[in-house]
Amino acid sequence: MRIGLLTEGGYPYVSGDAGLWCDRLVRGLGQHEFEIYALSCGPHQENAGRVALPPQVGGVRTAPLWTAEDDGVAYGRRARRRFTECYGELAAALCESGGADAPGGTEAHGSEGASAAQADRFASALYGLADLARDAGGLVGALRSEGAVRALERACRAPGALRTAREARVPDLLAVAAHLERALRPLSLDWYGAGGGDAPGGLGSVDLCHAASGGVAALPGLLAGHFFDVPLLVTEYGVRLRSLYLGSGAPDAPSGESAPAVRALLAAFHGRLAAEVYRQAACVTPGNAHARRWQERCGADRAKLRTVHPGMESDHFAEVGDGPDGADPHTLVWVGRVEPAKDLVSLLHAFAEIRRTEPRARLRIIGAPAGPDGPAYLGHCRMLAAQLFPDEAESPHAVGDNPVSFEEIGGPEVPTLAEAYAAGAVVVLSSVVEGFPVGLAEAMFCGRATVSTDVGAVVEVIGGTGLVVPPRNPRALAETCGALLRDPERRARLGAAARARALELFTVEQNVAAFHGIYLEIVSRSPVRRFALDDAGDPLPFAVPAEAWLPGRWTGLGARVTATRRGPGWAAGPPVRGTSPVVPVPHGSAASPPVSPVASAPTVSAGKAAR
Repeated sequence: MRIGLLTEGGYPYVSGDAGLWCDRLVRGLGQHEFEIYALSCGPHQENAGRVALPPQVGGVRTAPLWTAEDDGVAYGRRARRRFTECYGELAAALCESGGADAPGGTEAHGSEGASAAQADRFASALYGLADLARDAGGLVGALRSEGAVRALERACRAPGALRTAREARVPDLLAVAAHLERALRPLSLDWYGAGGGDAPGGLGSVDLCHAASGGVAALPGLLAGHFFDVPLLVTEYGVRLRSLYLGSGAPDAPSGESAPAVRALLAAFHGRLAAEVYRQAACVTPGNAHARRWQERCGADRAKLRTVHPGMESDHFAEVGDGPDGADPHTLVWVGRVEPAKDLVSLLHAFAEIRRTEPRARLRIIGAPAGPDGPAYLGHCRMLAAQLFPDEAESPHAVGDNPVSFEEIGGPEVPTLAEAYAAGAVVVLSSVVEGFPVGLAEAMFCGRATVSTDVGAVVEVIGGTGLVVPPRNPRALAETCGALLRDPERRARLGAAARARALELFTVEQNVAAFHGIYLEIVSRSPVRRFALDDAGDPLPFAVPAEAWLPGRWTGLGARVTATRRGPGWAAGPPVRGTSPVVPVPHGSAASPPVSPVASAPTVSAGKAAR
């Protein structure tokens, strides 16, 4: 089958959060054909280049979200009226009470029926803009026009609008309009064609759209379903809406987007969009229970949710668990990105208590600073470590040694990530905010006992194979780590159980097998109806055999195959009788009625026909 893989700021570019698992998925499903539809987030990402693509990728179509040139489309009076109506409805749906008070705009005010009406209003306006872009040209100029800002202002000033929205000033309205223009750029793309022959022509020619994240990345999948009834699968290992909520109002947020009115309106837009994506998706696959709870709170139907854990390459980590344990039994290891959310300050204070009872204990912090606050936070942690553990020499002629070391992957001490986990007897995670703890799963592959804070999906990942303490509690962290350092047999049991659990749940093989089954299940429930047309555009009945649904190139007919939401034109009239009517036979006659050749043909199931 043909899969349209939708990404935002990830695969097939070298840089990107979803690049690794998308590449593993595409390479693992060589029996399917993939077409990549990528939204890039900046010029640095495009300049860095793409990864080497496997042969099952039929084509790559890209579009930037960070810039868009005016397409030069000048709307006439009727098109301008359509745009004003649709954009005004979209803005009104964002300003209604309940639009930004809760994720997805649900269960905040009013009844469930009112929330459904608000969701329908947003969806109608969104698809109305998509139809306008398809009929009259791109929306770039219209979304940047003064009319868009005025429509947004009218919605904010309307009776019943959110109090925060009513307080929006002109700079706030301009910031919201600019953000909506960027978010709605996928509506103006030329990705929504039906294609022709064997060449990939657009999302109308695929059997399934798979969005690698929610939000804007799934918007092309919504339009493919709207125009061509193509089913949509959404995968979220980190809930996009949650990331937007946490990032809004941050010091490094885009200029103008930290004002209360702007945050409220943008939260309403992304909440409405997430709810519409979850409503229209045939299946939603969260990566863990933490993401699943967020999706349910944002309006996802529980019957559509299927948890699929991310798959990781386990070979180089598993080698550590297979080999002899050469780790220092008195060493704790922390591995990850150095940033405030990892709460290394609590870890350092906890290690100070550990040293009082275990004077031979050492702590190795392995990782590079990440984010705008990473370098400053790393400097702060180094200063704290120097204050808590001043270098002490055994004699006046010896050099002092600090029990805490700060290292990076690739250095002489830890050349690889697997050796970083193998360097200690216990791996520690001290985060206060965490999604899916990838580092914890990697430590489990290495057969290491772990001590973690109870955040995000930590408990789901480790099960009963590790120890968990409350976040921001240095005393509990110190007592638990000290207990493991003093009990090597318990460390060995926990490490073996952790490795077995990781090999069962978090390998690439289980991830690929899960998505392969989901692909087949979705397509079997909602296949795209294809009809073949000749060069003149006339339909060719029975030109698409049943084998066309199987992987590979089965048709070389030279016919143009298109996907449609309606039946073919030749089927609009009355039914055509394919055989002669059965002639009644008088009672008692020895003659037998003529047998229809169609009726006498044996029935063959689809599975047997495929074989």
